[in-house]
Amino acid sequence: MNIASLLGIARGVSLSLAIAVSAILLSNVLGFNAILLALVIGIVLGNAIKLPAYFDSGIKTASGRFLEIAIILMAFSIDYGSFLKLGWETILIVVVTMAAVLLMTIWLGKKMNCPSSAGLLVGFGTAICGSSAIAALAPSVTEDKSDIGISMAVVNLYGLIGMLLIPLITQDWLTDIENSILLGASLHSVGNVAGAGFAMSESIGEMAVTVKLGRVALLTPALLIFGHFTSKKSGFQTKKKLNLPWYLVTFILISILVSIFPFPEEILTFSKKGSNFLLATAMAAIGLKVSFKTLLSSGKKGLVFGAILFAAQLAVIAGLMAMLF
Repeated sequence: MNIASLLGIARGVSLSLAIAVSAILLSNVLGFNAILLALVIGIVLGNAIKLPAYFDSGIKTASGRFLEIAIILMAFSIDYGSFLKLGWETILIVVVTMAAVLLMTIWLGKKMNCPSSAGLLVGFGTAICGSSAIAALAPSVTEDKSDIGISMAVVNLYGLIGMLLIPLITQDWLTDIENSILLGASLHSVGNVAGAGFAMSESIGEMAVTVKLGRVALLTPALLIFGHFTSKKSGFQTKKKLNLPWYLVTFILISILVSIFPFPEEILTFSKKGSNFLLATAMAAIGLKVSFKTLLSSGKKGLVFGAILFAAQLAVIAGLMAMLF
């Protein structure tokens, strides 16, 4: 690689890093998700200014390699032990709901003719853990960065709506345990769950976050199973052979090791912060290449798709709770 190539990479990476740092600083002031904020700033900047071509190689590196490393670092936050402590009723609700949403994603994607990779990402983010799940699956199913932007925008929108509305609707007629399960098994990010749960009570907040972390622990098996039915080449068609990329293999191995062996708290803290920073950088780079025209044209269908999945998810959880409690 020559000096000119290195300079090109440095320009694009530096711009992405600058946006990520700005988003993190702003998020501390606004109380807004830094990863989504980095994506939004990138989209606005990329559409407001026509970037010279020499930024492209660095933006590609930041949106690709940085995203893969961020996914690997996410694995240190996976804990299967927390999932097994939830009790069989809660585990059953979480697993059945997740499976139902993922199956419906594939079925509904065909019926609605939703852009395949965007639909897959919206469904996976809805079923598991929002932006982190989308980031983990995205490199395996799409090379179109616009699909990542669309799916993250859709999933975070409904996560926010659910965080605000569910406590208002359910607080008076569901028990604390039922509210905790509903929030933890449905809302899209840990932040959504914590915001809604602690707004109701401290005990609901703690239980709901525990349920949510158990759901996050299913990210590894979900990537394996869902990856068997999806690929860049086949869209929604079933794959005959599972061929995971290197970073997902590493993710799976680390998540298993972390769940079996105790790791120093310093390593877990560093990996969490490093993952968030690299993910914000990758989202900034992805945003720089997302056009408003593409976002608007595909986003409308994505919004309807996401709303149907979220409503179905809530219905499945409510039905299972009615049977088990």
